[in-house]
Amino acid sequence: MLLDDEKEINNEQEEVNVPAEETVETPVVVEAPEVVAEAVVETPVAEEAPEVVAEAVVETPVAVEEPAIVAEAAVETTEEEAPEVVAEEEAPAPAAKKEEEPVVEEEEEELVLPEFETVVAGGAHDDFNWLMDKRGAIAYTPADKTALLKQYDETLKSVTENEIIRGRVSAISGGDVVLDINYKSDGLIPLSEFRDTPGLAQGDEVEVYVESQEDSQGQLGLSRRKAKILRAWESIVDSFKNGTIIRGTVISKTKGGLIVDCNGLETFLPGSQIDIKPVIDYDQYVGKMMEFKVVKVNEQIKNAVVSHKALIESDLAEQREQILGSLDKGQVLEGIVKNITDFGAFLDLGGVDGLLYITDISWGRIGHPSELLALNQRINVVVLDFDENKKRISLGLKQLTPHPWEVLSADVVEGSVVKGKIVNIEDYGAFVEIQPGVEGLIHISEITWGNQSINAKEYFKMGQEVEARVVTIDRGDRKMSLSIKQLTADPWSEITDRFPIGGHHTGTVKNITNYGIFVELSEGVGGMVHISDLSWTKRYAHPSEFTKVGSPLEVVVLDIDKDKRQISLGHKQTQENPWDGFEELFPVGSYHEATAMKRDDKGATFQLPHGLEAFAPAKHIRKEDGQPVNTGDVLTVKVIEFNKEDRRILVSHTRYLEDLKYKAESAVRAERSKEEGEQNTAIAEVQKKVEKETLGDLASLAALKESLDR
Repeated sequence: MLLDDEKEINNEQEEVNVPAEETVETPVVVEAPEVVAEAVVETPVAEEAPEVVAEAVVETPVAVEEPAIVAEAAVETTEEEAPEVVAEEEAPAPAAKKEEEPVVEEEEEELVLPEFETVVAGGAHDDFNWLMDKRGAIAYTPADKTALLKQYDETLKSVTENEIIRGRVSAISGGDVVLDINYKSDGLIPLSEFRDTPGLAQGDEVEVYVESQEDSQGQLGLSRRKAKILRAWESIVDSFKNGTIIRGTVISKTKGGLIVDCNGLETFLPGSQIDIKPVIDYDQYVGKMMEFKVVKVNEQIKNAVVSHKALIESDLAEQREQILGSLDKGQVLEGIVKNITDFGAFLDLGGVDGLLYITDISWGRIGHPSELLALNQRINVVVLDFDENKKRISLGLKQLTPHPWEVLSADVVEGSVVKGKIVNIEDYGAFVEIQPGVEGLIHISEITWGNQSINAKEYFKMGQEVEARVVTIDRGDRKMSLSIKQLTADPWSEITDRFPIGGHHTGTVKNITNYGIFVELSEGVGGMVHISDLSWTKRYAHPSEFTKVGSPLEVVVLDIDKDKRQISLGHKQTQENPWDGFEELFPVGSYHEATAMKRDDKGATFQLPHGLEAFAPAKHIRKEDGQPVNTGDVLTVKVIEFNKEDRRILVSHTRYLEDLKYKAESAVRAERSKEEGEQNTAIAEVQKKVEKETLGDLASLAALKESLDR
């Protein structure tokens, strides 16, 4: 505290030093706060203005709690010359010069004069040693004090809040660490913040964060934890901006990646940034110390995303450039399978990746690359193509072996029989793999001798083992056509002998279409039954109403076209044509009881006796009560048309009703006519009787008259 007070006094004294108006013997009046001058002493000064204390009462602040010194005579010394005795004279200050005196700014605190001064040479004799202060300490001049204070200040460090500084451990006491940061006071930090430094000892230097220069208890506030976090964030930002490498420990697994502790700051490591190859098991990395590059930062929440993959890629960049620079088509390289997809496999060629397409893995067909490759498998591949700009390399595996067509056995010629498995099925046929890389096509026309349409996807199955005959082979174009039907003799060569026209046979229904039914008579031979040849009496809307696939069916051969390999069959022809007798049973104008089977806007279909069907147009199906005809109604119909050739019968219920009405009316008319005839006959008889009687009477009168005349 003494040094501080002395420093303050020196500063204030420098402010009140007033330069003389003239260089030699110029009186100066110095006004100091709370100093009453009785006499002004004039002293010549070489360089600096004198300090004047003229029999004044000086009030000293209570900062040092010592009484002020009252001097009877002002003593002035210079820094170089010995002190001179100043005579006691009263010299009033000239009023004219008073306006030219410099203005001394008032200080907020009172001027504190030194507690002691050196003895002026030539002054009054005094036994007191003026070189010592009242406490026995060596007294210094103000200039010495200023120099000492300056030297002392230079030994202290300037501390600013929110900065990181280095401190030395001066002591470890209990749960606290005392740190000396070369400041006016030491700082205390809990020992728990030094868990990362288990061997902490006195004299060690550590970095700390200045939270406050003085807290509520007057202590320096320091933090080791905040210093570590701040340094960690600085290293993370530096890595993000400059690409520097940081180290961290994987502490836990989280959704989508890992949590990494980088010098006390938690960061996120995405699963896709762990390694250049896909990682499935994240647990294997927990607890490991790894190196990273920062790829993303968030200044607001002090969060960062790190990548170990970027570090690996940067390490492999130079090696990748060397590999790309030395690549050449046809070059054979060793690679490691790092990933397998549906379309191929990616191989690590030692810092650069290449793609092995599924079509370049094997000469034969494979469904998935995993059938022949496995992860981390080492294989030799050949460079097919590469693009230095896009860093794309196309690889081949099958190209390391000769093409199978080049080593195909010479025994495989036209007419030879081969075996293989179905590897692909299309609408037009099936591909058979004779050996890996050698395939032949069985066209749908070469499946069977029959000419009916065949669906290859229904006839063959994937992986099915088949035997076929080589029809054509072209080793140059690497094409081969096969046939299954040619393994057997052509049945059409003797078709007329086996299936003569008019012959009755039982076949199997193989296919049903809208217009007819395909029936297989024997292997490779079949014919079609048209829908009109299914029944003599019933009309079908679709052949499926008559039979189903796989059912046996009795047929008659109606016609054979050997060139077109077509046979016309009929089923109704297995029975006699009943229409020859139907003409007598169902003549036009005859009446029959019929059942309504179905109805539409055009009319209704009726079931007649003997299984015959008849059709009634819409205008011929009105009932007597005016209601429409419904399915299942039993009505009497009149045959209005019979066509034997077209096997068509038209009927009418309306005509039947009209006939009934006409007959009734005719009967009424006949009855009326009869009644009128009988009445006329009676009248005639009466008339005859009257006439007869009248004639008799006339004859009598005539006889009487004649008699009278006589």
